[in-house]
Amino acid sequence: MRIARFVIDNDPAFGVVEGTEGNEEVAVMNGDPFYSGIQLTGVRHKLEDVRLLAPVIPRSKIVGIGRNFAEHAKELGNEVPPAPLMFLKPNTSVIGPGDPIVLPSFSEAVSFESELAVVIGRICKDVPIERVDDVIFGYTCANDLTARDVQKTDNQWARAKGFDTSCPLGPWIETELDTEDLAVRGRLDGEIKQDGSTSQMIWGVRELVAYVSQAFTLLPGDIILTGTPSGVGLISDGQRYEVEIEGIGTLSNPARR
Repeated sequence: MRIARFVIDNDPAFGVVEGTEGNEEVAVMNGDPFYSGIQLTGVRHKLEDVRLLAPVIPRSKIVGIGRNFAEHAKELGNEVPPAPLMFLKPNTSVIGPGDPIVLPSFSEAVSFESELAVVIGRICKDVPIERVDDVIFGYTCANDLTARDVQKTDNQWARAKGFDTSCPLGPWIETELDTEDLAVRGRLDGEIKQDGSTSQMIWGVRELVAYVSQAFTLLPGDIILTGTPSGVGLISDGQRYEVEIEGIGTLSNPARR
């Protein structure tokens, strides 16, 4: 099931995206599916008539995982960490499909990172691996934008990875997905820059959710970013980056200075 958050006539709402590409509709939900479940109102809109928003604004946190693809760690001159390397992004970093990435004035080297994002569906802590599927609401595409120059000089990653608009999410949440071997691609102005698979992740989705939940109580709508394949590079004013994940769809955002 594809669950989108959208706006029409200035009123944000959730809906289920149905139909085939080019002939899709949004069946409007009543309330917030994270708390109310899936309750349809009977109202429907053509997908082309609505504006998609970020499918969720985390009420609590976004937990990123660094260097979870060996080739990506290598291309930046880093070793693979002995355990998942966690960092936080604030919810103010989130934007939706088509929204502009605003390149911060304090950086001259912002890079793109295509990632699978896990969306948490219930309050949980210390989740055993065999119970992880019970706490996942679904999955979406993410772009973990990073100010590389600031990342090198700040000694920690809060500013480099947490600036406003540094976490595009979308286009919707896919609730049923096998994440063992999904293609993860990224295109800069239509040219493929990243072409990997979730099978290349050092720690898989279940391992990451279990590990993160040891440190943090996870709340409905929290996001875990699972890492990026190799091929990261810089994005400049006027360029557009697309994150495509097999089984979900494509997230596209322009960059603005």
